[in-house]
Amino acid sequence: MSKFSKLGLRRAAGAVAIASAAVVGLAGIGAGEAAAGKLANGYKKAAGIDGESIQTWRTGEFALPAPSVANNGSGRSAVVSGIYQAQASKGVGGNLAVKLLIGCQVDITGLQGGLGAGIDLTGLDAAGSLSIPLKPGEVVVADITDKDLSDSGRAAIQLSQFEVQVQQCGGYASARTITKVIGAKGYSTDDGKVSGEGTLIQSTLYGQPFSLN
Repeated sequence: MSKFSKLGLRRAAGAVAIASAAVVGLAGIGAGEAAAGKLANGYKKAAGIDGESIQTWRTGEFALPAPSVANNGSGRSAVVSGIYQAQASKGVGGNLAVKLLIGCQVDITGLQGGLGAGIDLTGLDAAGSLSIPLKPGEVVVADITDKDLSDSGRAAIQLSQFEVQVQQCGGYASARTITKVIGAKGYSTDDGKVSGEGTLIQSTLYGQPFSLN
């Protein structure tokens, strides 16, 4: 098998509730509210040329617009919850990451990878929220958190009422989650690089867009 080495992913420092590989329940949202803000589940399977595979799930996701604490007419806010899981085939290690694609006065429905703008949450509010200055026409990808796959090839992340705030947006704002998995046999992030053997598998699962109030 061939060996590869590619630039590693930057690790984010956002604070969220991290669950085990088992699905955990969501608390604090009533049944009526959950139904009102429920978003579609998602699933994706990515395979390597040597038979390796990684499956990704997005379940129980919902988002509710919330009043902006700025109260200045240009702030937009919402809270989002969901469970994001990955399962790799035998011998494949890797990393599961959850991000947010956020736009102001931009239709983000068809937007996918390749966006140059990005935000690392290091140094921002570590209490389960983020606040981003975003002008009309701008789109950013914000890293929330990530987790390495266990020895059994599993990982899960849970967001529980994670607050998203957009400031300086003078119009409609929306966001969608991004669940990204990268993996390979012999996966390693030594020296800030991603390395392994065989195929480097990358899979990106986009969530359903939701509005920020």
